Amino acid sequence: MAPPAEVLAVRGLSKSFPGVRALDDVDLTLHAGEVHALIGENGAGKSTLIKLLTGVYRPDAGEITFQGSKVSFATPLEAQKAGISTIYQEVNLIPLLSVARNLFLGREPRNRFGVLDIARMNREAEKTLRGYGVRVDVRRPLRTLGVGAQQMVALARAVATDARIVIMDEPTSSLEPREVETLFSVIRRLRDAGIAVVYVSHRLDELYAVCGTVTVLRDGRRVHHGSLADLDRLALVSTMLGRDLGEVREEGLTKFTGDHEATDTQPVLDARELTVPHKLHEVSLSIRPGEVVGLGGLLGSGRTETAKAISGALPVRSGRVTVAGVPLRGGSAPAAIRAGVSLLPEDRKSEGIVPGLSVRENIALAVLPRLSRFGLVSEARVDSVVDTFIKRLRIKASSPHQKVGELSGGNQQKVLLARWLAMNPKVLLLDEPTRGIDVGAKAEVQKLVDELAADGLGVLLISSDLEELIEGSDRVVVLKDGAVVGELTGDDVTEDKLMRTIAGDAQVEHLAKEVATDG
Repeated sequence: MAPPAEVLAVRGLSKSFPGVRALDDVDLTLHAGEVHALIGENGAGKSTLIKLLTGVYRPDAGEITFQGSKVSFATPLEAQKAGISTIYQEVNLIPLLSVARNLFLGREPRNRFGVLDIARMNREAEKTLRGYGVRVDVRRPLRTLGVGAQQMVALARAVATDARIVIMDEPTSSLEPREVETLFSVIRRLRDAGIAVVYVSHRLDELYAVCGTVTVLRDGRRVHHGSLADLDRLALVSTMLGRDLGEVREEGLTKFTGDHEATDTQPVLDARELTVPHKLHEVSLSIRPGEVVGLGGLLGSGRTETAKAISGALPVRSGRVTVAGVPLRGGSAPAAIRAGVSLLPEDRKSEGIVPGLSVRENIALAVLPRLSRFGLVSEARVDSVVDTFIKRLRIKASSPHQKVGELSGGNQQKVLLARWLAMNPKVLLLDEPTRGIDVGAKAEVQKLVDELAADGLGVLLISSDLEELIEGSDRVVVLKDGAVVGELTGDDVTEDKLMRTIAGDAQVEHLAKEVATDG
């Protein structure tokens, strides 16, 4: 049997930005029907490589051969028309247009008079999305769908463009377990149809479930290429981090103990009976100084809404929040910040960082009023604060003046965390703090949370990663359908007890399989 045809070959690809060599002499080969894992720490060069392949950037050196011809795409649209489709971690569609219009954007069906055939478009959109497990009114604006459903629409659109290569950048970060299994089925269909898939993920279970080949990048260079089956997980992480196996076992894969000691029995935060119509129903929880309280539950259970209600970002119809014994008045985000409550949001792109501003400006954004006198900002004090947190959080940037939008996802997350730590908060609400970041950065963030709790900070931890939630929390409050359905403490903080609390004993086995699929 003849070997699969080569679809894409990258030779000696390099790309530099001011003060940073993002990609250095990288090779990559893709074959028809291959599912190829592309992994590395944040800042390793994965995003840069994808943007070079899809026409977002132009390489400084090297060449790209696609289907036997040398190519140099000027725009992402040009790459897409040639047959390279990309599904990004952040949904890259138009929220105000209908689901159907997004699915058929740029290739809308028309009748014989050249007029848009809306009825046909809606019919075909509905039929297409059913194949991806999405059953919605396709006439609705895309923004009315949950993030997971939007991601599936983006996937369906990418696959429907007659692509020869489909690049998936953290495609499961917003998906429910059932949607993850649907995604895997789609990937297998693509593979069987001879389409090459580049799969970028930090979830090792996913990589081993669907990928056959792996390329590992580190500091902009390719450090490994070969069969994924030839590397066990520890060796894979070791290669990615550039450390020996013993060091990885100790630093990269050790469990986050979560053994924090509350320094005071008086809650630093006490939320009582928070109610938001159609979102939350009388949610109550408390956090003591030095305690990490996990917030568990499936997507849509009300975890993010609870954090936003506490922080004033989501208006409540009833309920109260007390910070360090003082009732939080005003019900607004500024009032919560002044009281000492800081929220690290789930979506750092749209709700956190300001991409066009520098690292320095992003970190100092919230604390500027405290660093000024008579309306004048002390640049020296700003520099001192920024330098302190860049070092403490080990933020990788060419300088404090580099635009934060140019940093890797993990470093952007650290910048956002630094902004709120600079406010010296009493309570830190972390909504998916390690989503979309690599093993090394994840371990650093977890270690930092541990240190913050040891210093007496109260932490609320939201995570879809059950292992992270269980190992990182002293207690876990469990939500379902916007209400508290249980609380786990002490020896009861286990994955089994958490799943039983969420689903009930009869559904545990089924839910366990879903969680295992989700990685």
